[in-house]
Amino acid sequence: MQLLKDRIRKDGKIRAGNVLKVDSFLNHQMDIELFGEIGKEFKKRFADCEVTKILTIEASGIGIACIAAQYFKVPVVFAKKSQTKNIAGDIYTSKVESFTHGRVYDIIVAKDFLKAEDKILVIDDFLANGSALLGLSTLVKDAGATLVGAGIVIEKGFQEGGELIRSQGIRVESLAIVDSMSEENGVKFRD
Repeated sequence: MQLLKDRIRKDGKIRAGNVLKVDSFLNHQMDIELFGEIGKEFKKRFADCEVTKILTIEASGIGIACIAAQYFKVPVVFAKKSQTKNIAGDIYTSKVESFTHGRVYDIIVAKDFLKAEDKILVIDDFLANGSALLGLSTLVKDAGATLVGAGIVIEKGFQEGGELIRSQGIRVESLAIVDSMSEENGVKFRD
């Protein structure tokens, strides 16, 4: 998606440890017009699927998932990273290691919101090591639902996550795949 790649080149910041900061438009301050274009692109790429729900993980994926859901006309379910008093009853849970935060979370979704008849599209902002996506796919599998694919805004193609997820037969559609990045040379994208 050229619009996204151009925005990453213009406003993305590369930090030590393979960190690409896009918080000025994607995951802290959110450019809703850009999100609209992202949502349209995900709808186009997954038009052949009968998506019934979009699943994401808190917090950065929620905004993107909500805008995308408008084009699919389906609800969004987000996995919480901690148990709250609001989640009562049976839950699905999985462990996820956050690349950005460097810690492991137990992600949780109430069983009321993932059903066997659901066709789930996962939406997330980044795919790096694949842990979040694997954790979300475990929730879908535990519910007996169908995972139709994963829509990723930015994939770090130089990390193992994309290859790992695809090797498990999961359809991944990434809008921008970063092949390499450095402060000296900027971001290089896969075509």
